[in-house]
Amino acid sequence: DLFSCQELPVPEERPKRTASGDAARALRAIFSASWSAKQPLAPSPCFYTGGAATWRCQSFSSEKKVEENSPVTPMLKHLLMKIKSTGPITVAEYMREVLTNPVKGYYMHHDMIGEKGDFVTSPEISQMFGELIGVWLVSEWMASGKCKKFQLVELGPGRGSLTNDILRVFNQLDSLLSKCDISVHLVEVSPKLSEIQALTLAEEKGELMDGSPAYMQGVAKTGLPVFWYRDLSDVPAGNNFYLAHEFLDALPIHKFQKTEKGWRELLVDIDPEVPDKLRFVLAPSATAASEAFIHEMESRDHVEVCPDAGIIIQKLAQNIEKNGGAALIVDYGHNGTKTDTFRGFCGHKLHDVLTAPGTADLTADVDFSYLQRMAQERVATLGPIKQQDFLKNMGIDLRLQVEATVCHRGIKANFTELNGYNYVFWI
Repeated sequence: DLFSCQELPVPEERPKRTASGDAARALRAIFSASWSAKQPLAPSPCFYTGGAATWRCQSFSSEKKVEENSPVTPMLKHLLMKIKSTGPITVAEYMREVLTNPVKGYYMHHDMIGEKGDFVTSPEISQMFGELIGVWLVSEWMASGKCKKFQLVELGPGRGSLTNDILRVFNQLDSLLSKCDISVHLVEVSPKLSEIQALTLAEEKGELMDGSPAYMQGVAKTGLPVFWYRDLSDVPAGNNFYLAHEFLDALPIHKFQKTEKGWRELLVDIDPEVPDKLRFVLAPSATAASEAFIHEMESRDHVEVCPDAGIIIQKLAQNIEKNGGAALIVDYGHNGTKTDTFRGFCGHKLHDVLTAPGTADLTADVDFSYLQRMAQERVATLGPIKQQDFLKNMGIDLRLQVEATVCHRGIKANFTELNGYNYVFWI
């Protein structure tokens, strides 16, 4: 899904901002001509195929029963000690520890993306995805008045492939962007992934200025400055164009279940029958989170809420409202209709979320209706729409035809691998 943020449009002064508008069509024509004439872009790679009340964990996010001899990982030992000391923990705290614990967190010390990892993302499948996002960004920049400063901000850049493809588009459209001061700002907490991103993007490392909020700086192969930050709040305010591709789905969620006694939060506890295994339990009474995040009109019997995603959307909306720009969010998600989506992936297969923590990715679908509420009408929100529709609107059919001509081989416009999301959403 794509979710994006835009400055609230002024109908009589600002052109309508849409992925299939005049600016986007003009850019596609210019860019397709460049593809045909200069052939600067390599063919896209092949597609991969790629005392609380007990609540039984098989009822939530479990494709199969927990294996009897599942490994006792260092993260599991850490969690067992934590729960023994403080009691059951929220699903949000469980996710935060498992994914981003500085010492043992899943994201912190290894490369999990790609055919040899645990999951594959669209930028790793085909460069066309990033190219079309690049065209969208330039179209938004044109629609907002061609500001002299353009800060590209990506949250959770993965291996750097998406930004790399976007910068290639910017370089191809240099005649259009030559008078614009462009810089790249990456928000990444993982030391391992930031190293991979630097290898992908940067031609050389730069010297950080005293007092800089960035922890690393480099110069991209296209000559643009690149900065790395650990927190979104450290990114300089300004005319920012934000990207969040498969980022929000990995943020910690709270899970709630409707019972005869009201809403109860789902917690993670130690299984009393198997001391080195975890289980889900229901809180015996309402928690601060269940009272804060469940609204009166909720009709579902099970709800997942991601407060961190709401905070991020509020920050993006505040900056866009004040300084201009836009945001595009690409993720698995729904529009406030799904219930239990919490799941794990290991080796491209579903993995029980409580088994061998620290060895598998954890994810939950993004609730775009919640993000819209968190924008608080500060900005105009568009979508969500299916990723496949977004890519078609942006001209992926034309891009496939050009590549087929350049490569002298037939390419079927097959979106099987690039249609892995439900929606696209932008502001």
